[in-house]
Amino acid sequence: MATSMYLPQQRGNGLAEKPRPANGLPTHSAAVREKWQKHHHSGSWLVPVSLSIPGVRSRRLRLMIPNFDKLHHGTIMRFGRRRGRILLAVGFLATMVTIYMMLSIRDRFVPEDRPWTTYSDPSTLVFRREDLQRIWEWEIAAGHYPSAAKIPESIGLTTPPVNPALPPQKMASIPTRFRSPSFIDTIGIGAKRVYLDIQSKSPNVAYPPRPLPGSVADMDIVADHCDFSNDKYVRDCLEVLRLGGGLDVGPRVRRGKMDDWKYIYVEDGEFQNSSSQALPQVNPALALKSKGVADPNAGLAKKRNAEWEPHVYFPAPPKYTPHHDRPTSCDENPHLFHMFWTGPFTDKPYLALLSFLYTQNVGLHLDSDVEDPTVCRPKFWLWINPGPAASVPNPSALRDMYDQLKSNPWASPFLHPRFKNVIQFKLWNTTEQLDGIPELKDEWRVLRDSLFNSGGVVEKIPQKAEDESDSLADDSTDTNVFTKAAVNDEDDQANRVGSSSPSTYDRLSVILSDMARFVLCHRFGGIYLDADTILLRDWEELWGWNGAFAYRWSRLPKYNTAVLRMHKGSALGTFLFRTALKNGLDFHPMTVSKYASDAGIEGLLLRLPDALFDSAWLNTEDFQRDRPPQPFFTEFADLFFTPREKSSAPQALGFTGFFRGAYSYHFHNFWWQPFDAARNWPDLGPRFINGERAARALAQANQPAQSENAEPAEDDVKDDKRDLDWSAVLKRTFEAYIRGEVPNAYGEWLKW
Repeated sequence: MATSMYLPQQRGNGLAEKPRPANGLPTHSAAVREKWQKHHHSGSWLVPVSLSIPGVRSRRLRLMIPNFDKLHHGTIMRFGRRRGRILLAVGFLATMVTIYMMLSIRDRFVPEDRPWTTYSDPSTLVFRREDLQRIWEWEIAAGHYPSAAKIPESIGLTTPPVNPALPPQKMASIPTRFRSPSFIDTIGIGAKRVYLDIQSKSPNVAYPPRPLPGSVADMDIVADHCDFSNDKYVRDCLEVLRLGGGLDVGPRVRRGKMDDWKYIYVEDGEFQNSSSQALPQVNPALALKSKGVADPNAGLAKKRNAEWEPHVYFPAPPKYTPHHDRPTSCDENPHLFHMFWTGPFTDKPYLALLSFLYTQNVGLHLDSDVEDPTVCRPKFWLWINPGPAASVPNPSALRDMYDQLKSNPWASPFLHPRFKNVIQFKLWNTTEQLDGIPELKDEWRVLRDSLFNSGGVVEKIPQKAEDESDSLADDSTDTNVFTKAAVNDEDDQANRVGSSSPSTYDRLSVILSDMARFVLCHRFGGIYLDADTILLRDWEELWGWNGAFAYRWSRLPKYNTAVLRMHKGSALGTFLFRTALKNGLDFHPMTVSKYASDAGIEGLLLRLPDALFDSAWLNTEDFQRDRPPQPFFTEFADLFFTPREKSSAPQALGFTGFFRGAYSYHFHNFWWQPFDAARNWPDLGPRFINGERAARALAQANQPAQSENAEPAEDDVKDDKRDLDWSAVLKRTFEAYIRGEVPNAYGEWLKW
């Protein structure tokens, strides 16, 4: 056949005939084939190789590899067959020896904990594994980990921690050869959990019942229904939160067994360690870690050019006590809300405080002398920073603060004696607060010039001349280290007090608040709220969940600390402050996420689904718009400027139609936009009429001011906005409760 002379001959089994040596010479099936094999060599030292790409049929991956045929042929032709092969073998061995020597030199002269350059962000870790183990064990022993979630294997616990906040769990028996070398589960010894079916009872069916004192939200169950990482919708999450929390008053349209949607429980019974079962006892401060491991920190990437933190030892953790066994309900777990505010008091903190009074169980429906030891009444501490973030506090700042609050129509109502036990104003002093943190007080002044650090970007503050600074320091009786910025422009960033418009954003105060929330929670315990937060339901079961938490940054697996809960003097707080100190005192949420991720302690600062506190965020970023919650916001401005085609909903649905089921709503800034532009004054009734008159006069500057004793002109409904925005409906709902015209969110009437 014509083609047989160009192809290898076939044997009987269908395979190509192999050349057989004869007299030491190769044999070939044809002369043409012999000639082609002797002279056909690629002239390139690299040859292309095409590889298939899994899952992609239409494309192939092309790689260039050394042309071994040319290398072999060239060597044989130049040095002969025997010497050429010897040279190739020697060259290969020399390459292997060189690589081995380079690795040996690296291991000998480069420390094992040196972080090698990667394309990821540099590590922030400054704690050894032994200290990370102590932090985990301390928090678990204190009852701050009421979760069945796994502990990261990188922590390397050599004994399973005893968890008093978790009931006994059934664990699968795993053969020893398949077990992890470190323990990732805790041993639950806590009381039994009884999950509640919360519903309004006849005849009180118009409003939801208050959560049972001491009830707890099971965040493991909440995550199952609300976690964005598992493709859960905010709409579905809010329905579970409504039904499981008893907020769906009136006739239920859902039918069937709802045990899977019950997420609120109470602890019932004694600790399980009362039996004779022997349980491993671990002393978090003295436990010996990482036995028998040559490098106890293997696998941990330490911060570059930083030393390991000295070993940390903690006092004995507080004893965890279930709610029904506490002498008083607020022991060791006071319900403190913190909020930080800079600049003149406006309608933004005003509405936050009103929402607190409208939703939380503060006891305003009872006589002022009535106390219930089973109920821990929440308190709201509003921290006022009276001047620019980097300014020196005035020695009379406290007196000046109260004088300003009394004269401010938005703030003065909360100085009423009826609110004195639930709302308190506190003066913020940066120096005093940082000195109150044991982990910082001896070292933070070294970072004074870079104190305003957000995400690694430091805002420099110009200082006065040395002689002026000295004279200022002489006049001050405290140890404050700040001096007023040496600028003449009153609108300069260093001298801004509050954000009056998008172009005059008070960035320094925002950066200061990033740090202030951690300081306040670590010093006093409690929950921090950003001032652009509106409370929507009772937080009793969140207080009952004894762990620390923030919430998810929308689609990203990072923290948003607009809501932050931590315990006073916790091991977690020690970790965060010491880590931040070695990383420029940066408390931006993204940086805090990095701290927790690098150390493997994200489980100790739980990242709750954003649906609980920020239900519109995913929609504003173009996610889940196929099934949005109610209301449907495509941008945060929709709260203040409800789109015309959706503007019938606020008045028709009211407060109960606003992200029902969520614990709060975060509207993300808009400090300069009034909640109710048509009535931009506090409308709280005759008790606070003087403040209303002053605010009306300011809002209606084009009209002549009325005398102090004159009644305000009667309002006419035709002067009101035809379609009220959501912000106006919320404000007017809260104000009607203070005026005594409607009950609060749980059907309780304010008792003056």
